Amino acid sequence: MQPVITAKQLTMHFRRCEALRGVDLQIEPGTVFALLGENGAGKTTLIRILTGFQKPSSGACTVAGVDPSKDPLAVRRSIGYVSDSPALYDWMTVAQIGGFAASFYDREFLTRYEESIRRYEITADQKIKHLSKGQRAKVALSLSLAHDPALLILDEPTSGLDPKVRRSFLESMIDRAATGRTVFLSSHQISEVERVADTIAILHRGKIVLHGPLAEIRQSIWQVVVDVDDPLRAIAVMPEPAQVLSEETAGAQRQIFVRHLDPSMIDELRRTPGVVDVRHRVATLEETFVACTSGELPAQPSIASVPVREAVQ
Repeated sequence: MQPVITAKQLTMHFRRCEALRGVDLQIEPGTVFALLGENGAGKTTLIRILTGFQKPSSGACTVAGVDPSKDPLAVRRSIGYVSDSPALYDWMTVAQIGGFAASFYDREFLTRYEESIRRYEITADQKIKHLSKGQRAKVALSLSLAHDPALLILDEPTSGLDPKVRRSFLESMIDRAATGRTVFLSSHQISEVERVADTIAILHRGKIVLHGPLAEIRQSIWQVVVDVDDPLRAIAVMPEPAQVLSEETAGAQRQIFVRHLDPSMIDELRRTPGVVDVRHRVATLEETFVACTSGELPAQPSIASVPVREAVQ
């Protein structure tokens, strides 16, 4: 099947800022995809490009087979989208804004919208300006889902929702994926992502630093703790296919997060002169996120390959 979203070497330059630096991405249909990144990583910029609100400086992308920079209206008709700060007409009532949006879609739109509003226990004759932040988020979600889009793009969608509604909403995203629809979820809430995502990507300083099925990522990244007899002692380079995500040193202890670790590498480390002890375990997704966003990935995978004193200088 054709990917729902493709991106090839997307870049976005603003004055004094490179928001995206060569983003490559492919999202398959029928999945819940989560884009993780700290504030300022470029998540919203990427979404604005995918939805046709921003033209990239270079590179190309498609959404449902359409180039959003060439035909943004076609993309927006075929997707559902909720921004982190949804813009709603404050002077309208909840019912009026549903009727207004329904004029752009099929006759089932209004029925689905009204059912969603009732489920969220929002009164139809309330003015939008009188709604709480959480209620506004529920209206925006109802509008985005009422035309039953094949692709739903959500930028921090659960902000302002109470825990009960948040859990129900996230579970509904799994149900949508089960019917062949695709959900693109941008968030920095690790616990939420772990609950629903099939595939994740971590965006850091405008680059995708990690991308793959969540189950595979959970099993392929390890925390390795190495105790040495001298804080200034260098440890030999770890061979491929190991990929070091981050390294930290505290006295005579080195903590390293490594992808594609082979058990034989641990045995080799233990035999290294000056190594007192080596411990390793599978990393949590939160630890993986912190490791990937703590700095740029090393150009060449290594484990604490320079003495502490040189690294500090």
